[in-house]
Amino acid sequence: MVYQFEFRSYRRKFATPLKTSHGIWESRDGVIIRLQDENGKVGWGEIAPISWFGSETIQQAVSFCRQLSNEITDEKIFSIPDRLPTCQFGFESARETIEQNNSAAKLSQNLTKSVLLPAGKAALSQWRNVWDIGSHSFKWKIGVYPVAEEVFIFDLLAGELPAFTKLRLDANAGLNYHEAEIWLQKCDDININNDIDLEIEFIEQPLSVDRFSQMLELSRNYATKIALDESVATLEQLQSCYEKGWRGIFVIKAGIIGSPSRLREFCLTHKIDTVFSSVFETSIGRKAALSLAAELSPQKRAVGFGVNHFFAENEQICLDNLWKNTSHIL
Repeated sequence: MVYQFEFRSYRRKFATPLKTSHGIWESRDGVIIRLQDENGKVGWGEIAPISWFGSETIQQAVSFCRQLSNEITDEKIFSIPDRLPTCQFGFESARETIEQNNSAAKLSQNLTKSVLLPAGKAALSQWRNVWDIGSHSFKWKIGVYPVAEEVFIFDLLAGELPAFTKLRLDANAGLNYHEAEIWLQKCDDININNDIDLEIEFIEQPLSVDRFSQMLELSRNYATKIALDESVATLEQLQSCYEKGWRGIFVIKAGIIGSPSRLREFCLTHKIDTVFSSVFETSIGRKAALSLAAELSPQKRAVGFGVNHFFAENEQICLDNLWKNTSHIL
């Protein structure tokens, strides 16, 4: 099959810069692609790199798109190299939207979402804004401030959250081994004794990627689950961690992990415990990622896509304007 190909670059500013252990993130840059087949059917895809997470840079993604002609074939799409995982995702997703039925998309409407809270004290007020609209699962960034300060805030947050809330702690590889033990013991005390009816669902990526054996050890020493995130940013990393014995939770950032078809094959073959998570993509990339989540999440864990409140502008207006213009900054 031969497709007509167009693309546009975008930039979306966060309402408030996002603080993580990797630093401060002020805007989300990406690419929207449009494919049209020989019958006139149109498919949309999104390329949304996070280079510090292991994907290509936005400059590399744009450069790849610019070197293509205005026609692209299936063979070219499936030969995009692994060093360009977000390009693999964007082009394959656009192709799939032309060919797929809507069953997975319909199933994705039934997924529950875990809402991202801001790091530090801001979480103490922000959770109330989303609880009232039915979001009772939260993710809170840790490893941003000193551990004693964050544990103090955590105690306040745990005391305020309503009964039966689920809370995930995301360290973004920002802890050392001793700090990880402090957090895991703290979570075990809550999960095992649980006098406040709060469930700490898991701690996400407590240590850096090169500390896999230590995370494996921690997962065996504590009851609270550990989820790998940065360690499984690409398909190659996902396969490697599984082969080295990880049977805990795998956080799948579909937008940057690579080929959807190869991800589907791996997940269906190995039946891994997955949590699909956002890369702050637009509704175009989000729809494709959530379709995969509906298909490949046997444990039915809440997906980590509660992030729209972090952006300053109306997404649909931005996307409409983007395609009207040759060059547009969201």
